[in-house]
Amino acid sequence: MKNFVFLIAVIILFAQCSKKDNTPTSSNNLNTKSVGASAKEFLSAGTYTSINVQLQYMPGFAPDAAALSNLTNFLNTLVNKPAGINFSQTPIPASGKSVFSIDDISALEKANRTEFTNGNVLSVYVLYVDAPFTTANILGAAYRNTSLVIFGPTVTSNSGGINQTTRAKLETTVLNHEFGHLLGLTNLGTVMVSQHEDASHKSHCNNSSCLMYFSTQTSMMGGVLLSGPIPVLDANCKADLTANGGK
Repeated sequence: MKNFVFLIAVIILFAQCSKKDNTPTSSNNLNTKSVGASAKEFLSAGTYTSINVQLQYMPGFAPDAAALSNLTNFLNTLVNKPAGINFSQTPIPASGKSVFSIDDISALEKANRTEFTNGNVLSVYVLYVDAPFTTANILGAAYRNTSLVIFGPTVTSNSGGINQTTRAKLETTVLNHEFGHLLGLTNLGTVMVSQHEDASHKSHCNNSSCLMYFSTQTSMMGGVLLSGPIPVLDANCKADLTANGGK
């Protein structure tokens, strides 16, 4: 597997993201490349003028409406897509699984995805599943150049309770972080303007306050997400995206 990126909640108030490999099935398929391979196409209007997000979810784990609105705003501040960013949502059957592997996720995408990059439209696939990942506490993962998954039960169990952040904030953070990887951050298809990749955690920013930091501190999850704003990209990450064709 190649360039597989996880956002991991180590405990309820702690999140971390790491990456593994995921091998594309075909180097010629526009939607089966490695994470970050389509960064410039996401950011610029040169090839694709719009983004269509095909979002599918299993029973009980429909996306949070506020999180999707926040994601749209996040992308609109970064990408040049004059024809806009559009979402479609459809339910799919329950999995019957107790856990998911990345191979399981890839198989579900193959069986259910119906929208693909074509013409001047860049297609993204987002899947909300009804069981956790094989490694505990993983919230979401970007696993191909236009594909990511959200592990619904893990997001639910880490939000909305006493001394927990709201589901909207946590889900927004996961979605924005994983889309950040699709946009090539950090040094994952979008070249850095200045060195800011975390040497110990590749494809992540070395700024602990940045959305793309490999992990957010417990105080950030318990404080910033509970009573403050959603994490944002720092100046270095924004500069990288702008230099690669973004706003």
